[in-house]
Amino acid sequence: MARLGTGIGWRPEIADAVERMPGIDWVEVVAENTCPGHLPDSLRRLLDRGVTVVPHGVSLGLGGADRPDAGRLAALAERAEALGAPLVTEHIAFVRAGGPLTTTARLEAGHLLPVPRTRDALDVLCENVRIAQDALPVPLAVENIAALISWPGEEMTEGQFLYELADRTGVRLLIDVANLHTNHVNRGEDPAKALAELPLEAVAYVHVAGGFERDGVWHDSHAHPVPRPVLDILADLASRVSPPGVLLERDENFPEPGELERELDAIKDAIKETAGETAGEAAKETAVETAREAVGEPAGEAAKETAGETAREAVGEPAGEAAKETAGETAREAVGETVGEAVKETAGETAGETAQVDVPAAGDAARQRLGLAQAALLSALVAGTPAPEGFDRVRLGVQARSLAAKRADVVAKVAPELPGILGTGYRPAFVAYAQGHPMRGGYRQDALDFAEHVLLGGNPAGGRSRRELRRWWLDRSGPAPRSRSRLARVGRALTGR
Repeated sequence: MARLGTGIGWRPEIADAVERMPGIDWVEVVAENTCPGHLPDSLRRLLDRGVTVVPHGVSLGLGGADRPDAGRLAALAERAEALGAPLVTEHIAFVRAGGPLTTTARLEAGHLLPVPRTRDALDVLCENVRIAQDALPVPLAVENIAALISWPGEEMTEGQFLYELADRTGVRLLIDVANLHTNHVNRGEDPAKALAELPLEAVAYVHVAGGFERDGVWHDSHAHPVPRPVLDILADLASRVSPPGVLLERDENFPEPGELERELDAIKDAIKETAGETAGEAAKETAVETAREAVGEPAGEAAKETAGETAREAVGEPAGEAAKETAGETAREAVGETVGEAVKETAGETAGETAQVDVPAAGDAARQRLGLAQAALLSALVAGTPAPEGFDRVRLGVQARSLAAKRADVVAKVAPELPGILGTGYRPAFVAYAQGHPMRGGYRQDALDFAEHVLLGGNPAGGRSRRELRRWWLDRSGPAPRSRSRLARVGRALTGR
């Protein structure tokens, strides 16, 4: 995998600042917000300077029960080629559920939701990843996500789930250390344990971001400074493997450029300090080998014992037992065959290639079971249906409100006229609307549906605001509004007749 270096998430709001920032080796762009034929001038200038640009997808839904949409995959491939990207990235998440597979209504989450760590979900995810790999012109890396909720009856830890995914598909991993911290606070998961179980040789790059805690729940906001615990997890990861790239994410509440530069410096410092410690450990091991050779013990045998002890200690077996076997046998028996070995045996891995192994197709029954479970959860979150058995109802409520708030934020960006027209009443009105009205067709449609809801009495608005909102709705409904009856209803709502 190519070395990326230090990067930052490119956003239009900080485009000029990113261009001027020292030490930026690469940037990441949200794939769905990028038009290949009309790249922003700032991105073009970065590309002309030789800055690597990586498209980061958010809507593919690789963890969903359905197979990936061919149109979405084609769009992602087009962006990778237009940007000359060395890889593309997506998430281990589902973003929609229902439809023909489950004979239930199709629902959109509007955000990333966690998949259950079960064999069914893993089988489906592996097949979906392989379909995506075959459709993309460059390697794929997938990201662990932050979660507010836990699925009941999970069969694997996060590290085990990611290990098997990488082992079975050869997919690269985008490790978000901020998400590991989120899951530590919200789900009680140990970040160090997750890192110890990961196939670190599969790491493509690392995300670092900020958030905030409220009432014992950590919200991965991407709108706050990076906290110390996240930097500590980054340092832990860097002590285990040298990450090919590290990127700072910031999506909202952008600070002054100097503050972003200080956050980048803190990220670099966390890695440098750990790199120094790791180098010191390496020097100690070299000295031990030299001493052994001096007294006649082959260095190779010392390496075998050391590696064997490390592998056994990682899974709790006393190091003394490790000395009885070779490093290769110990590693395979203690933690299973490594991704690196699987790659070599299956694909004859060469530098820069993405290894792939045979992945059996997920059965329709597994997809249907997963689909029904995801549809029930999503319906509870966005349509107000009862919580599925085994879920924490309080946490589901937190997640539902979080999804509604994120929808409000995105709609405000897609249709900034709405908060301009409604003022301070926009956000509470939209959040109340979202909790009982699922998305029907993307954020632009969501904006239209919300405006119609307000005009039909869903939220009181003053006369002038109401007229402005109606004009806005009519302009964006197109020359042929969705139905004359709806247009008439909106007209009656405005005039009071």
